[in-house]
Amino acid sequence: MNNKTIFLIGIIGIILFVSSSFIGGLLIDNYSLTSQYISETYAVDTEYGLWLRILGYIPSGVLFTLFCFLGVKYFPSSRAIKMGFLGVGLFYGIGTIVVSIFPCDSGCNPEYINPSISQVIHNLSALMIYAFVPISIVITGIGLKKFSNYKDLSFTSLALGVLSSGFVFLLISDLKSEFVGLYQRIIELLILVWIFICAFKIKKKAGNTI
Repeated sequence: MNNKTIFLIGIIGIILFVSSSFIGGLLIDNYSLTSQYISETYAVDTEYGLWLRILGYIPSGVLFTLFCFLGVKYFPSSRAIKMGFLGVGLFYGIGTIVVSIFPCDSGCNPEYINPSISQVIHNLSALMIYAFVPISIVITGIGLKKFSNYKDLSFTSLALGVLSSGFVFLLISDLKSEFVGLYQRIIELLILVWIFICAFKIKKKAGNTI
């Protein structure tokens, strides 16, 4: 698979995820972007939740997985870089698929009262996404640091990874905050920005170069 195809895979994945999140919010009356989770737009009882999952979130997760697993070959051969990309592919790509297949209960059950199996799997998967994806991005930045042609991407990866970790801390420190939706969207945005930047870096490659 050539570099331009992998570039498109990453960009289309981003478009699908962002558009699904945006459209999902519009379909629910009085939905708040700042205080409600993205998952609430495709919870078990939302009218268009199933379609958002099938046409948006699940395909985006598949594309993110492919992007990371295939795109890593366009970067220097380094254990840290491979670990970082595979970490993002596993926890963000496959993680997005899992949380979509297993949606949360009505309103995402913030009190966690008698949660369904789907809610439990959803929450555990989401926890793994936010715990390991920022770390994976940081690991990638560390791996790129020793390659002179990738200093800019190294710094960007470190900055995005650290920033997203900070917002993850804000999110989990108070799950009842009126800003949980905002924190979550910032985390997702930072991860998507990293994928976007990596996609354009791959697009510039004529082949498997260092």
